[in-house]
Amino acid sequence: MTNEEEKEKVDQAAENAAAEKESEETSNTAETIEQEEDVLYDSETPEPSPEEEISALKEQVEQSENKYLKLYAEFENFKRRNRQEAELNNKYKDQKFAEDLLPVLDNLQRALAIEGSDESFVSLHKGVEMVHNNLVETLEKHDIKAIDALNQPFDPNFHQAVMTEASDEESDIVIEEFQKGYILKDRVIRPSMVKVSE
Repeated sequence: MTNEEEKEKVDQAAENAAAEKESEETSNTAETIEQEEDVLYDSETPEPSPEEEISALKEQVEQSENKYLKLYAEFENFKRRNRQEAELNNKYKDQKFAEDLLPVLDNLQRALAIEGSDESFVSLHKGVEMVHNNLVETLEKHDIKAIDALNQPFDPNFHQAVMTEASDEESDIVIEEFQKGYILKDRVIRPSMVKVSE
């Protein structure tokens, strides 16, 4: 073994010894700090009495009950809102369908308003009238009804005034109906387009 190798071994042994000593000091210091903290903790915070523990537990129970009651109330409100929404959706489920059918009904009414006298026209008119009546009956089965407007007092909830006309009759009376209005149960699908007396 050369001098250099021996010197390296001695240096390495010295480094190892220094590292072990430092490691022991660090662990001793950590243990000392933990012991001091335990002593401080034990001396600063006395163990709670049974009465204090009971009151703390009662407070926790009360908080949990309040939280439960609040969540229960929120859930009940959620269920009620969903039930109301489902009822509304069910009640007015035919509205979109009715809105799509109203132009067809309008065209049938226009066809019925045309006058003619020859035999083919009369039979065609009778067929259109049958289809019209059948469609009106079907709509009424689903609670879709025409708004009665003619000679009724003007009501902006059900009527849309397109024109006004001076009249010897009472004012604000519907004197002419341009387009029929319809309601589904208690909701207006389309207001009647009317002329109102002044």
